[in-house]
Amino acid sequence: MSRVFIFDTTLRDGEQSPGCSMNIEEKVRLGKQLARLKVDIIEAGFPIASVGDFEAVRQIAKQVRGPTIAALARVLKKDIDRAAEALEPAKKKRIHTFVATSDLHLKYKLKKTRSEVLADAIAGVRHALKYTDDVEFSAEDAGRSDIAYLAEVIEAVIDAGAKTVNIPDTVGYTIPYEFGALIAQIRSRVPNIDKAVISVHCHNDLGLAVANSLAAIQNGARQVECTINGIGERAGNASLEELVMALKVRKDLLGITTGVKTEEIYKTSRLLTSITGVDVQPNKAVVGRNAFAHEAGIHQDGVLKEKTTYEIMTPESIGLQQNRLVLGKHSGRHAFSERLEKLGIQLKPKELNLAFVRFKDLADRKKEIFDEDLRAIAEDEINKVEEVFSLEYLHTTSGNTTMATSTVRLKNGELILQDAAIGDGPIDASFKAIDRITGIPGKLESYVIKAVTGGKDAMGEVNLKVVFNDKSVLGRGISTDIIEGSVRAYLNALNKVAAIPPGKKQKKG
Repeated sequence: MSRVFIFDTTLRDGEQSPGCSMNIEEKVRLGKQLARLKVDIIEAGFPIASVGDFEAVRQIAKQVRGPTIAALARVLKKDIDRAAEALEPAKKKRIHTFVATSDLHLKYKLKKTRSEVLADAIAGVRHALKYTDDVEFSAEDAGRSDIAYLAEVIEAVIDAGAKTVNIPDTVGYTIPYEFGALIAQIRSRVPNIDKAVISVHCHNDLGLAVANSLAAIQNGARQVECTINGIGERAGNASLEELVMALKVRKDLLGITTGVKTEEIYKTSRLLTSITGVDVQPNKAVVGRNAFAHEAGIHQDGVLKEKTTYEIMTPESIGLQQNRLVLGKHSGRHAFSERLEKLGIQLKPKELNLAFVRFKDLADRKKEIFDEDLRAIAEDEINKVEEVFSLEYLHTTSGNTTMATSTVRLKNGELILQDAAIGDGPIDASFKAIDRITGIPGKLESYVIKAVTGGKDAMGEVNLKVVFNDKSVLGRGISTDIIEGSVRAYLNALNKVAAIPPGKKQKKG
């Protein structure tokens, strides 16, 4: 079988997706999970973009072992120098440098001639080689580039020392037959193409990113750049889980293998959604809530008789366990810890102790505890920030003929602070009471609540985005009481701002 390298760009291109910004700690946590997923290359960021991006790349280079760590850079010396500095701690490092090659970009964005861009591409690759022999070159907007000029650039950068040449469909413009033909033409037109790995980077503007990537593989591409849950600019990138599982399920036809440990796919998808607060659609392929659900009677009958009648892959193949009911209020700490381990959740001792206390509290409220409940509790502990303000007491009243009121008591160090407010519903009143207590008013930008499991006693998971002092932050909270869950999510967001010492700015990324 031929081997395809999986280049994960969730931390770079994926983070550019609206609402998916991550801080340094979150990026490192996701980077470590990507290593457990066994992707080949992790593109950790664009170091020249900001101090936060630089530091995130450096920390991932320092702490994540296994995959090659890559950093993006334009074909500019300052970009490449900055990328090399960020990558310095990595055991395996790659500088990924790029420049646009389409006439559209040359004319309107770069304002340069073809010969000038060709010279820039060669110079960029040569400069990157001073830091590492693993250099990748990307021809931005290759999907709309003149094939003769594109081939000329690729040949030149390979001669200059690039070991990987990336052919991006930057704006998701091509269709599978067309993109596959482009890769075939590159293989036939570039005389030294056998000295480099052909990579592809497809966007999903027409919903064809995975299909285009597969077409490219069939025509000789041996690296695919993709993201978890398909996040990324505009409509996103090729979805890693869809691509990898397509290759696995149809290995009979495609004859291609990857090094990805597919049993880690679901855990990785869940970690990303818990960090960003951006969930996948229920009918999302592979990792969506309905991916292994069957409602039609004919389908249910077939699956009960033989799963393969309507399931082309098993839930277990992506790490999704089917025995959902696991623990109750009489379960001990050891059983709780062991179950989390089986779910692939790793907690620090302090986080485990706090999660166990919350589990016991939940067990007193709910008749049945599901794996999803355990995941939600654990993820909530992992995503906790320093609690400048913590919830001590909450009481609300509301009704269809009554003005909603909320009384909130918060703890700030040794201080106990309490106030009340009225609002348009108990949640709005609670948020206003918190604003009055803390003196840090927030403006709610988005609010999403979902049930973690089925049933009337299900926990609600609240994800919201709030603007405090012109800074937009995400908050997450869970509870069987949606008002309490909302308050905890609001405080989670508030504490991210309140925890910044006076006079210091929070790093981007």
